[in-house]
Amino acid sequence: QVQLVESGGGLVQAGASLRLNCAASGRTLRAYGMAWFRQAGGKERELVGTISWSAGTTSYADFAKGRFTISRDNAKNTVYLQMNSLKPEDTAVYYCAARYFTSRDYTDWGQGTQVTVSS
Repeated sequence: QVQLVESGGGLVQAGASLRLNCAASGRTLRAYGMAWFRQAGGKERELVGTISWSAGTTSYADFAKGRFTISRDNAKNTVYLQMNSLKPEDTAVYYCAARYFTSRDYTDWGQGTQVTVSS
């Protein structure tokens, strides 16, 4: 099991940028695919994007394409979510999650970090 801790959330104005960090401990992330999810108040959790264990492949939800970028530094055991041109509808709790490379499911989750975008 890998422990994940998100940080970097906060209150920003529309159009601003934030970078979220997901620091892992307990195991190296080298063998894990990673993802960012978000959940807004009263809504279901949704996938923001994913990054493969080798960082060779990323994928994004339509709302994130062109604005959000997921990257990882396996040497630092950290995954990042760079968010640009933030909109009020991006307001949510953001979670990172880990999936062992042979697993289909994301089994390890962080506690989340709040992102609030004011208009």
